[in-house]
Amino acid sequence: MLIRRLLAVLLVLGVVASVAVPVMGDDKDKKDKSTDKKDKGTDKKDKEKSKEPDKAKAGEKVSMVWKFEEKKPFYQKMVTKTAQTMKVMNNDVNQTQNQTFYFKWTPTKVSKDKATIEQEIIGVVMDIEIGGSKISYDSTKDTSANNPLGDFFKALNGSKFTIDLDLKNYKVEKMEGREEFLKKLVAANPQMKPLLDTILSQEALKEMAEPVFNVVPTEPKAKGEKWTKKTSLNMGPIGQYENTYAYTFEGPEGTGDSQVEKIKVDTTLTYKEPGEAAGQGGLPFKIKGAKLKSSNPMGQILFNAKKGRVEKSTTKLELKGELSIEIGGQTTKVELSQTQESNVDTSDEDPLKKK
Repeated sequence: MLIRRLLAVLLVLGVVASVAVPVMGDDKDKKDKSTDKKDKGTDKKDKEKSKEPDKAKAGEKVSMVWKFEEKKPFYQKMVTKTAQTMKVMNNDVNQTQNQTFYFKWTPTKVSKDKATIEQEIIGVVMDIEIGGSKISYDSTKDTSANNPLGDFFKALNGSKFTIDLDLKNYKVEKMEGREEFLKKLVAANPQMKPLLDTILSQEALKEMAEPVFNVVPTEPKAKGEKWTKKTSLNMGPIGQYENTYAYTFEGPEGTGDSQVEKIKVDTTLTYKEPGEAAGQGGLPFKIKGAKLKSSNPMGQILFNAKKGRVEKSTTKLELKGELSIEIGGQTTKVELSQTQESNVDTSDEDPLKKK
């Protein structure tokens, strides 16, 4: 029973953490003066795809700035695929998650230095298999809950947040909607209230929302120029996740309205186990130690400078290592191997209408 509860909690945490993280980034823009090692093969293919000369010539800087228009919404579809293998108490447990979230973003007030934006989750699709058991939910087809987590997934759909965004550094200054969000999730699963109160703090929700917008640099960049950013997400008794993103501006692709600026992203994830002060937050286990290492990062951001938004982003990362988890006073080793791939597409039209 404890193993089942452990796996169920890890599953739900993965879903919650994905709700507000369509893309990656932070506001701490730092220049990297290291030597630019160009991939000649990739450059050649990129030039063959474009029908016009490369506009991002050496030394020519390109500005990538978000543009918002009051009352004009845009939509995002985020698809995340996770394949995870765990060995717990000599039991091999395979888990796969296919998650699709549909978001609607509506700027309600825009000034020179600030924008107020409403975020709404308008669709949730889940297809999960854990230890041979399958769980499915699709808000676009059926809102009934026919499985233990159905009510939880249903509670995610329709949730709304209001974000005050600083347009100088794309930092979230204020975020409203937390209390109503928690109320819906706790109603679906009252036993998770202590944990949700802890990991979904006001600051944590702000940290989750910022990466939607601050994937672009705050200063113009020339082709081949590099910079780095860091994010930190503290989830209390679950631990702290720190990401370092190494960006490289690769120049334009396409022509006219469809032209996008390509940014390569390499991600390094570092996990830190929670300290004793973090408590357990109602969890049936306590994470005592961890040795997790990320590898084989792949990522790309396509930014449409004319429209002023991210058109598409893709990321892929592998994570392997060990966790030491205390269950019922006994410490157990958990071996973890995970691959996660995420794709985000932005559009002017509601993708659910097409669906």
